[in-house]
Amino acid sequence: MEENTSVIELAGEDLFNFAVDREDIKTLIAHLPEETVCEPEAIEYELQLLKIISVGWSISFFLENNPHRSQLAEIFWKSVHEFSEKLSETTQLMTGQDINYFQILKIRLDMYVEALAEKPETTEPASVIGPEFSKVCGNADDIFSVMTGSRMFIMTVASVKEYLESIKLQ
Repeated sequence: MEENTSVIELAGEDLFNFAVDREDIKTLIAHLPEETVCEPEAIEYELQLLKIISVGWSISFFLENNPHRSQLAEIFWKSVHEFSEKLSETTQLMTGQDINYFQILKIRLDMYVEALAEKPETTEPASVIGPEFSKVCGNADDIFSVMTGSRMFIMTVASVKEYLESIKLQ
């Protein structure tokens, strides 16, 4: 049991570090076409939120019937909460604006879950996530933002699935 706990704790840490890593976000931003209607800064900001949410969603989805699901999700979201608090404090100090980054994450998660619930017939969640992502970036009709959000979701979910399989949790 102790060995499983340490594997789960390590997995939570690994998945959190992956969720906040920005390299794939930088790559997606660097490859945005000039025709993109939404502001690159908005897309970059929302990509980070979407990536964190996608990792958390993937844990619950891929470990739906796994006895370690709750523990791993708790470790991951606790790390996200701590990260959010630090980010919120730093933003407050630098800009004087009081934001609650974790609350913003929760609002976005609820938005994506609600959009998915409205289309239960959808077999590909990215086809719902992409347009919602583009909408929150400022223009629901910006195909480049739709594709960027879809791509982030698909890449993140695939990476989490591969990771969970590699540590024999999925």
